[in-house]
Amino acid sequence: MNGQRRAPCLALRGEAMTVTLIAGARPNFMKVAPLVRALDAAGISRRLVHTGQHYDREMSGTFFEELGIPAPDANLGVGSGSHVQQLAEVMRRLEAELLEHRPRVVVVVGDVNSTLAAALTANKLGIALAHVEAGLRSGDRSMPEEINRILTDACADWLYTSEPEADENLLREGIPAARVRLVGNVMIDTLFQHLPAAQARRPYVRWGLQAGQFAVLTLHRPSNVDRPERLASILRAVHALCGELPVLFPRHPRTAARMREFGYEGMNALNGAIVTEPLGYLDMLGLVEASRLVLTDSGGLQEETTALRIPCLTLRENTERPITLAAGNNRLVGWHTESIAAAVRDVLSGPPRLGTPPDLWDGRAAERIVRHLAEVLS
Repeated sequence: MNGQRRAPCLALRGEAMTVTLIAGARPNFMKVAPLVRALDAAGISRRLVHTGQHYDREMSGTFFEELGIPAPDANLGVGSGSHVQQLAEVMRRLEAELLEHRPRVVVVVGDVNSTLAAALTANKLGIALAHVEAGLRSGDRSMPEEINRILTDACADWLYTSEPEADENLLREGIPAARVRLVGNVMIDTLFQHLPAAQARRPYVRWGLQAGQFAVLTLHRPSNVDRPERLASILRAVHALCGELPVLFPRHPRTAARMREFGYEGMNALNGAIVTEPLGYLDMLGLVEASRLVLTDSGGLQEETTALRIPCLTLRENTERPITLAAGNNRLVGWHTESIAAAVRDVLSGPPRLGTPPDLWDGRAAERIVRHLAEVLS
């Protein structure tokens, strides 16, 4: 089927080269920021559209400020809702935006609902589509993000990948090799850009912690937090870890709600873990960089810890980022208390830094993307 797709939409060669960047949720902002800088440096006109999928200040507004992203040219204000509601509303509102400010190309990043909705909208309007972070696959189609990735890649004219395994996935799915470009990881561009500022903040001091002597926990995926038995099993492992090492837990709103609902809110369940509200990008990066260990179900943190060589235990049974496993710092431990506890013991008996970051995770991925866009759209 992929071989039958339309050719890249180059019919607008006579018009100014305009790129519309789509950001919808917190992980998108870290990936869009270096693209904004690279486009501006190349003198390419662009519009930044925020769908409003993450709409509160903690999950959205502070990220724009800390990452130096200019105010969006448009905010669609979609807000919360079911997957279907979000997809439909982004498509409806984005169609009007793209018809009024028709770009040469729409650039989407990642795998959230806004990514897929923008991809479908651009495709239906006949506008060229570029997908940054294409080709990642977990093999688990029960994850909404996996379906978003597959469908977005099926719509895309240019597919920018962060690792060789992603190229292989796309070729296996029938994507022509000419449309695939290995460029590196834009999220790591942002990490390198802001790491000195994050280190200088020393955010762990706020909670009386010392560098290298605490763990960071993040937990937000529905497969973990919406199932009482899985959430309880993970929290039991955290309870045990707190007896050996302080655990800082910036808690996602969804996780906080489920812990209250299931009766896991009391400090006895967490054995004194330091629970905070969601943190801004710089504070979170400063904590991760100074931590002894990260426990997470976040794809982004798997990548960041790999770049920083921080030991990472991924609280999932699969990952769309196998390169982080090959790098040597990350391992899949699932949700069972015993497997998490055993992995913690192993990590704490080993070195504080592990592995080798992948090739092209060098802080210049956005430059490569913009250089390619300039070539194909000139």
